[in-house]
Amino acid sequence: MYIADKSIAQLEKSYGLPKLLRINYPTPRDHYDFIRSTQKNGRSHDVTLYVYHEDKLAVTRKPMYPPKSYRPPSGGLNPGESFEAGSAREGMEELGIAIELEKYLLRVQVDFVCGAERIEWTSHVFQAGYTGTGEPVLDPQDRHEIVEAVWANEADFFTYMRRGLLSVVSTGLLYRVHLHDYIWRTFGWGRLDEPR
Repeated sequence: MYIADKSIAQLEKSYGLPKLLRINYPTPRDHYDFIRSTQKNGRSHDVTLYVYHEDKLAVTRKPMYPPKSYRPPSGGLNPGESFEAGSAREGMEELGIAIELEKYLLRVQVDFVCGAERIEWTSHVFQAGYTGTGEPVLDPQDRHEIVEAVWANEADFFTYMRRGLLSVVSTGLLYRVHLHDYIWRTFGWGRLDEPR
């Protein structure tokens, strides 16, 4: 992982101390190999962004997802890229809107375990805000990575969108569903100013 401890300390100073969570996922070989294949430049992290507008959450659908299967945008930082710059880039690539970090909500240390092998992964989860003017119209710029971005209400996100992700046999997507369930149970829906 190429994120330095001093970067994490600066994040906590700027955006608050996150809740911490540590979990293990038994991972079948093919899922493990897929996760390993995503580790470009040795990456072992993602930045997940909760961007709300008028009580709706910005969510994305990737090309391999079934119809009506969405989750909040996430991605990795490039080597040497700050969290702020990487998050702004991901917001534009995956949502097509200008965003900035507001609050550091959660840091998850997850181990994907396959027999004696293990991938140590960290998810950094942030609340982020729209910084543009006017109505934020979602228009992903990276159409190779993102098929569609929409504003989801709470009922849709935790019914058919959640079921769609669970219909895919994938340890990574199961982790994503559990991550979003945890966020919802801990912080509730809407702008996540304080844990419940």
